[in-house]
Amino acid sequence: MSRLPASFPSSRMAAPGAAAPPRGWRRAVTCRALPGAAEALGERSWTGTGTGIGTGIGMGCAALLWGTILLACSCGPGPPSVGAAPLLAATYVLDDSNGLGREFDGIGAVSGGGATSRLLVNYQEPYRSQILDYLFKPNFGASLHMLKVEIGGDAQSTDGTEPSHMHYENDENYFRGYEWWLMKEAKKRNPKIKLIGLPWAFPGWIGKGENWPYDYPDITAYYIVSWILGAKQYHDLDIDYIGIWNERAFSSKYIKVLRHFLDRLGLWNVGIIAADGDWNISNEMIVDPYLNDAIEIVGAHYPGTKTVQNAILTGKKLWSSEDYSTFNNDIGAGCWARILNQNYVNGNMTSTIAWNLVASYYEELPFGRCGLMTAQEPWSGHYKVESPIWITAHTTQFTQPGWSYLQVDGHLEGGGSFVALTDGLGNLSIIIETMSHNHSKCIRPPLPNFSVVPQRATFYLRGSFYMVETLQVWHSRLDFESGKSILFQQLNPLKVWKGRFSLDLNVDEVYTLTTLKTGWKCEFPEPPPPQPFPSNYRDDFNIRNPPFSEAPNFADQTGVFEYFVNASDPGDHVFTLRQVVVQRPITWVSDADQTISVIGNFKWVNMTVTCDIYIEKPREGGVFIAGRVDNGGIYVRRTKGVFFWVFADGSYRVTGDLAGEEILMKGLAGVRDNAWHTLTLNIQGNSASGLLNGYPLWENVTISKPGNGWAALGTRSFEFAQFDNFQVEAC
Repeated sequence: MSRLPASFPSSRMAAPGAAAPPRGWRRAVTCRALPGAAEALGERSWTGTGTGIGTGIGMGCAALLWGTILLACSCGPGPPSVGAAPLLAATYVLDDSNGLGREFDGIGAVSGGGATSRLLVNYQEPYRSQILDYLFKPNFGASLHMLKVEIGGDAQSTDGTEPSHMHYENDENYFRGYEWWLMKEAKKRNPKIKLIGLPWAFPGWIGKGENWPYDYPDITAYYIVSWILGAKQYHDLDIDYIGIWNERAFSSKYIKVLRHFLDRLGLWNVGIIAADGDWNISNEMIVDPYLNDAIEIVGAHYPGTKTVQNAILTGKKLWSSEDYSTFNNDIGAGCWARILNQNYVNGNMTSTIAWNLVASYYEELPFGRCGLMTAQEPWSGHYKVESPIWITAHTTQFTQPGWSYLQVDGHLEGGGSFVALTDGLGNLSIIIETMSHNHSKCIRPPLPNFSVVPQRATFYLRGSFYMVETLQVWHSRLDFESGKSILFQQLNPLKVWKGRFSLDLNVDEVYTLTTLKTGWKCEFPEPPPPQPFPSNYRDDFNIRNPPFSEAPNFADQTGVFEYFVNASDPGDHVFTLRQVVVQRPITWVSDADQTISVIGNFKWVNMTVTCDIYIEKPREGGVFIAGRVDNGGIYVRRTKGVFFWVFADGSYRVTGDLAGEEILMKGLAGVRDNAWHTLTLNIQGNSASGLLNGYPLWENVTISKPGNGWAALGTRSFEFAQFDNFQVEAC
């Protein structure tokens, strides 16, 4: 800002006496506390009036400073031209004299549902820690209050499968997968973060052959409580909340049994969230006091910022326990900004949890880049801090679980919303959003039409806030015309005159006005540039003590492929990759009948895939390697590609689909079970050929589609099988 009135505050947070940087400060980190308002919004002029209200039309202005009744200043491009429509103006009162609203429970995100953090664990340092800092470190980036993770169930749960801690009834292993690691990393950065576990699927033994987890509620409760106890025993993690079954049916009997198990084991502090779907469980809760007592949180998914009367009548906390699920561009940021406020304003929801935490899975899988940030290239180290991270910071850096909402309507007269929260100790944070309809659509549910216009909002602070003299100002403006959005910039502090201040609001903006001086926008140096998956890739799986149970970059889509020590093998195959799920799980979606793990670059056209294979299932067993694999996730059953199969009965097949229905070639191979063989699949243009143990087995098979896709390996059914010395050369 080129010229400011002498009375306008020009102090900067970074000046001597300002708040110290957060703990764990790294030299490589840049934290911007206060760029000048001119830097954030461009040159502005200030005009005085004698009317007690500013006449400038604020198009994204920083603040309107009220002086005395004889002088008022407004921020904007100057007086409106003759005939211009007056700026819509409205007043709002923030008062705690008559008590407070609901207690705020925090903002969080989901890892899982499924395998959405799969590629994150493969990042090398320092990039992996940088990504985690942006997500979890307080007063740094998103500064999340909650982390919700999938309790792996060995089944497809959106973008892949996550391994169970109990593949079989007599099997327990609390080091499978990466969710344990992720929870510990979150706790390392924020010891106060709340941890939530929720199953999407269950291993098959729980249902005793039925695709249903509630027939034997004691068994299911034992399985879930074992996960909670394992988190504490092996990782020193205290789980704060536990769910029932993601977006599927609930059982009142099971919920009561689970509560009984928890109480009997002294886990009184573990709250049950139900039912992670719609609000319908509240219909039973209001007529069943035992069910109502068992549940601490009524959680709904994608509620469209609305609740129902029966949910309110339960007297329980209401959460949007999964929301957002939207591409993480600026429209995704607009969606997130709108629902973070309006879930409370419209629906009394005191927590909103985003699916998903970080888009760390192959982008061509379902819901690609539907994370708060993107980290899908561990081979290059490239990641991107997307705009939803900084929209999150507008709330999380200036509130904490345990704060309370003020009792306000929260709707702005010109469209948009605001919430105000206090810690009860004199601190106040106000978050304002003016997201327009077309720039704030979430992936679901459909968004009814509404309009937002530029407006002037005047706030009156009453009760214990009357003595507030200064508010820190943080601002974001999503610019959908030039693409030059402003994200989480700190502006000059705002003076409050006798409990009153005004702010000119443009469309598609977010403001945080707060008494707290602890906000920071921190940035690491730019990560490496993006690079495609290596065109020449190999893995011999020779790791004696792997840090994770899965091999890097393999993304399991049905079944679970784990590092395995083949102690009985005297030769070159002691360390292998093994498919370990031998009974169809209790599924969340319709898994394929075959198991499959994909890897590589979806754009690959020509490739040679080689792998040593070991069929363990006598007579009926079978394995495959594949190329140009075109599908996964919840659509895995419809997967096409070029699949080279060999079977324990000595036969082979070449098929154009995972289901094995489109047969391109078949014959005898002489392969047998419990012996190692080497398969090679070569795809060039419209032709494919296959080798067995280095010798041609079939050739000149015509391939019409698909034209590109991943490499893959897998099994004929849910069966044990091993793989070794995987290699792909592609272009």
